[in-house]
Amino acid sequence: MSITAARSYLSERGYADKVQEFSVSSATVALAAEALHCEPARIAKTLAFLVGEENILIVAAGDIRIDNARYKAQFHSKAKMIPIEELNDRVGHEIGGVCPFGIREGVKVYLDESLKRFHTVFPACGSANSAIELTIPELEQLSGYLAWIDVGKGWRDGETE
Repeated sequence: MSITAARSYLSERGYADKVQEFSVSSATVALAAEALHCEPARIAKTLAFLVGEENILIVAAGDIRIDNARYKAQFHSKAKMIPIEELNDRVGHEIGGVCPFGIREGVKVYLDESLKRFHTVFPACGSANSAIELTIPELEQLSGYLAWIDVGKGWRDGETE
């Protein structure tokens, strides 16, 4: 799986023409923001976690960090990221291209409240040099998300890290 799987998934839903591929890396929030000429917070980073043996993805704004207490309250376990070498097997994408599109069956997707600040956001599309601009309703529709959650910190007014 990879950008091919993400592109196929998006194509089946009429969005393949919106996928952008860059001649530079967009593997990190900073690099993606630079490639897209947007503020880093609008990069919809996809974080991959293990809850027990269950694989979950959390799509969140580029400027957040995971709040361990909120995460534990939501998932009843400590935040444990999927090891890099297991990402492709567990999720279907490599580091830098993890996204909620064209993922392996059984992977659960959640959207973090931090995204709701924006009209459009830019998630990756399965490679370290791709992205797609989506409205929040489009992201909801295309991600197959289970729920909106609030596990981020550092983005609310007056909130300190």
